[in-house]
Amino acid sequence: MSKILIRGAKVLGGEPQDVLIDGSAIEAVGTGISAEGAEVVDAAGKVLLPGLVDLHTHLREPGREDSETVLTGTRAAASGGYTAVFAMANTFPVADTAGVVEQVYRLGQQHGYCDVQPIGAVTVGLEGRKLAELGAMHESAAGVTVFSDDGKCVDDAVIMRRALEYVKAFGGVVAQHAQEPRLTEGAQMNEGVVSAELGLGGWPAVAEESIIARDVLLAEHVGSRVHICHLSTAGSVEIVRWAKSRGIDVTAEVTPHHLLLTDELVRSYNPVYKVNPPLRTERDVLALREALADGTIDIVATDHAPHPHEDKDCEWAAAAMGMVGLETALSVVQETMVDTGLLDWAGVAERMSFKPAEIGQAKGHGRPVSAGEPANLMLVDTEYRGSVDPAGFASRSRNTPYEGRELPGRVTHTWLRGKATLVDGKLT
Repeated sequence: MSKILIRGAKVLGGEPQDVLIDGSAIEAVGTGISAEGAEVVDAAGKVLLPGLVDLHTHLREPGREDSETVLTGTRAAASGGYTAVFAMANTFPVADTAGVVEQVYRLGQQHGYCDVQPIGAVTVGLEGRKLAELGAMHESAAGVTVFSDDGKCVDDAVIMRRALEYVKAFGGVVAQHAQEPRLTEGAQMNEGVVSAELGLGGWPAVAEESIIARDVLLAEHVGSRVHICHLSTAGSVEIVRWAKSRGIDVTAEVTPHHLLLTDELVRSYNPVYKVNPPLRTERDVLALREALADGTIDIVATDHAPHPHEDKDCEWAAAAMGMVGLETALSVVQETMVDTGLLDWAGVAERMSFKPAEIGQAKGHGRPVSAGEPANLMLVDTEYRGSVDPAGFASRSRNTPYEGRELPGRVTHTWLRGKATLVDGKLT
């Protein structure tokens, strides 16, 4: 692998520097670096970040290859500047055994666009009744450390306690989809003024908040780690803030769409806005942004949820829940957090690379941009602004809520251990 000289990049948004890649690692960082025979990438005016890490991706394979595959999903990830993604367990069959997680892990290795770390199911078949093979999945070649029934809540408190106790033995974490199922039966959107006016079944904030409150107390009781998936309400923010003030080992994520979009969009009855948890109010959105800025919410995770055309192009009640997000995540974060002054680019790196890699124990990712570190990097043109065209997505699915919307920023290059996976906005 030849040398690559990234010239004049604003590393983490700071002063322009040169970064020399030799093989799979960073050889030098500084100014005026020269390297005879190196491929030179002119990065003047662009921001260089460590490769992004997504703790919450749905790759759909095995079983729903009509929505996404490991290949198409990781190509979408590389397009968005990601060098590692954590693949959720709600596949067909469910990733609740060592065999299934190893299959997903090896497919990621085979395709080579980004590292794929499978997430194991907490319960067999995501049914919430019996713990899955947590230890076997951890000891497998995939080395699973994160477990989640995402798509469903582990609503049984005894099962949740046992899962927290089990993963504590090897430093794992349970990632909870916080949704009390009996409070959301028949729910179609956020419960509030808009749901009342539209006559759609309401999804109350307390359905999320009550589970988070229970689970942080369980984590404190057993001395284990719990991670909250796609936190979406102002009340949830306050519970997590309180738990952290008590020293409870809890982390939380927010999705890009919950940082930007509100339930007012549901007035269009366009199923592209149907998602779990639902889009909330402007008050919730502002609370989520503030919590991400002050560290109450630790990370941004995409909850990339691809669906085929027929599952979204139908009446609202019948439509599947979810949005694709890997290829637009950084642009939405720039729009909501950087351009508003709530975060600088070093803060983005912390919340989209360093911290998610730490939570998920993604080896070689979320590392400083310095000599001797793996060359997992991405370059973004922060001055670019353009409308979103899903026809150009690498993902197999097109269910984006941003079609035609103007967003800032464009990822131009991604490197996975020194190998270019994206060059000038085009996949290699």
